[in-house]
Amino acid sequence: MENIFADRKYKLATLRSTRTKSKTAKLEAETQYVRCPECQADHVSATLAANLSVCPRCGYHLPISARKRISLVLDRGTMRELFTNIRPKNPIDFPGYEEKLCQLSEKTGLSDACVCATGTIGKTKVICAALDSRFLMGSMGTAVGEKITLASEYAKDRCLPLIIFSASGGARMQEGIFSLMQMVKTSAAIKMLSEEGGLYISVLTHPTTGGVTASFASLGDIILAEPGALIGFAGPRVIEQTIRQTLPEGFQRSEFQLEHGFLDAIIPRGELQQTLKTLLSLHRR
Repeated sequence: MENIFADRKYKLATLRSTRTKSKTAKLEAETQYVRCPECQADHVSATLAANLSVCPRCGYHLPISARKRISLVLDRGTMRELFTNIRPKNPIDFPGYEEKLCQLSEKTGLSDACVCATGTIGKTKVICAALDSRFLMGSMGTAVGEKITLASEYAKDRCLPLIIFSASGGARMQEGIFSLMQMVKTSAAIKMLSEEGGLYISVLTHPTTGGVTASFASLGDIILAEPGALIGFAGPRVIEQTIRQTLPEGFQRSEFQLEHGFLDAIIPRGELQQTLKTLLSLHRR
């Protein structure tokens, strides 16, 4: 009998401890602070998340995950992820690359830097792809190139609009020439979609640079961007060091690109879903 009561006391103590830890973890999450890189203001993480990771003080758009980005524009409950079995390899035996991929996969829950999913926006079925800057700066290797290509073919074969959210440091150096080949591959896939009359909306987020900018990110029928996003091939510092000249204020930012005709519009994160609904309704086939 004593053993029964002892066992019950142990279980109750364990349950209380678990509940206490859960409440503590929740309290810590609610009181964690995130500093805005632009204005240096500190925000409670839960408050910032409720504001779509946009700084309430200065409007700076902090990075968000690829899955989060897609879920923000799709109708609730309609997201279905595709091509989850595609994973990067190490085609040139780059030292330490496989270990790094494993670490990033465990940390982010991603197989690589690209997430593809179908769903609806305002009841219009679409296919979306998004790059995640947490995974090797959203760089494009063979797996990313394959997913973008498959998403384009999926859209073409099913007569669906394609929406791609870019956030990338460019081609992935650990895969050498194989990563550069993805620029041609993805561009060709987008061209085939265009020839079939398909709609491709490209959304550029911070940062979109290198081989991604020089390929599929710049080929949208409609090109949108978030405020303040860095968009270009080489970064401003590299350009200044190369040409030995001071660049204009805000060079390569979304506002600069809009002024010079590279973008069709700059859309804040909170307005993007409604903007996409409007565009899709105007281009319904």
